[in-house]
Formats: sequence, structure tokens, C-alpha cells
Amino acid sequence: MRILTIAKQVPDSNATIKVAAGGGGIDQSGLKLVLDPFDEFGVELAVQLKEKRSDVSEIVVMTLGPDKAAEALRVALAMGADKGVHVNDPALTASMDEVFNAEVLAHAVKKDADRFDLILAGKYNIDLDAGAVGPALAEFLGLPHVGAVQGLEIGDDGKSFVARRRIEGAEEVVEGTLPVVLTIEKGLVEPRYPSLPNLMKAKKKPVSVLTKADLGLDDAHAPAAQFLGVQEPPPRPPCKMIEGEPAEMAKELVRVLREEVKVI
Repeated sequence: MRILTIAKQVPDSNATIKVAAGGGGIDQSGLKLVLDPFDEFGVELAVQLKEKRSDVSEIVVMTLGPDKAAEALRVALAMGADKGVHVNDPALTASMDEVFNAEVLAHAVKKDADRFDLILAGKYNIDLDAGAVGPALAEFLGLPHVGAVQGLEIGDDGKSFVARRRIEGAEEVVEGTLPVVLTIEKGLVEPRYPSLPNLMKAKKKPVSVLTKADLGLDDAHAPAAQFLGVQEPPPRPPCKMIEGEPAEMAKELVRVLREEVKVI
């Protein structure tokens, strides 16, 4: 069984995001970038499956991004993936169109000579928060897809699966056959912290780099959605303090809500 995990490098959720001059994007200077937390779940799940099953032959991790995105690959390799694939081309990596990104990744998947039995990705990425990569990748590859998976069992024969996910007021159980694309929800696994020795070993694991020409993509393959820019939200108005006796404060509050804020 071969497993592919999708990994994306994103800004740390605890980082302070600043708009770049001119609104052309976010200011990358000093910005901490990390492997997307939801993609981490997919990598960890793949590694745990390999640890538990003798029929998992290889874990491949794939990313689409500029040179710096190789750092996310190295983290996934340090967690236990066997080799990496880095789709790195300026004509491809600047896109914020997740469907287009999924199409590019699909071409990279098809480039591999051997079939992947299981493809794992995060439920969504915390930078764009769209959740389109997994489902769109499945569509481009002609594979079934199950989203927001919180429980997974692979059959002893390595050909079937049972996935569980939460829906409103219940749990949904999906059975199917491999290959399949699964997007992983928080709570299925707890990602391990890569040790320093494993981070050093990850530097020696193979990483292949693919460009637009390698994937056979021409100028007709372009994002359908165009990025226009970003801007900071408007400043919040100052807080208005209401003082006085409780009865007077309550009366004034009602007046403010009715006449100034106009919510009642």
C-alpha cells in the first residue's frame, strides 16, 4: 500500500499578520511559516498506519509552493514520510485558487509511475480556509472522497476502508474500496513532534522537484480566480461608557441601542 499526503506551508496561527505595502499580499518579513496543522494530521495518520501495518510500503509527501515550502516537506519527512515531491514553479505557486492548485497537484500525482492507494490531506488549510483542495483533487483524479474524517479503519486485505465523521447530531459511517482521497479532521490523531535527530535524517531523504514543464502544463492551465489584494479591517469605533445609577444606565443603554446602534 502506498500513501500520499498533501502538505502546505502556511503562516503560524499565532503569528501577527501584517498587510504588505500596496496591499499586494501579507508581509513575509519575519513571519513564521509552519506545516499546516490539518495537513499534519494527514501525515501523522499515514505514519501511524505504516507503523501498524506491514503492507504499507511507502509514504510520499507532496507540496506546492516556492523554495521555502521545502521546509514543510522536511517536517513531514522528519515525522516519518519516506520521500517528498515539491511542485515549485513561479507560474504555479502564487495562486490562491485552491481548485487550480488541486489540478496542479493532480498532474503531479499522475506523474508518479505507481498508484497511490490512499491520499490524505487536511480538511482545509488555515491560510485560505476554503477546504477545496481535497475534494477537487479527488475529482481531478477520478477518485472517491470522504471529508472531515475523524475515524478510519483499513481492511485487513488492504483494499477496503471504513471512515467515520461527525454530522449534525450523529456520526456518519462511510464504507468503500481503495484508492480514495480522505481529508482529515482534528481529533483523529495527535501529531508527533519531530526530534532533532529525525530532522537531521530528513535532510537526506529524497525530494524531487517538478516544474510546470515537467507536469506538461501549458498557458491554458491558469487559475480561474484572480487575487486582487488584501486590506486591513477598518478600525473599531471607541467603546462608549455609560455611567450613573443602574436604572439610569439601563435606560441610556436602551436608548443607545435603539437610536444610535439601531439594533432594537
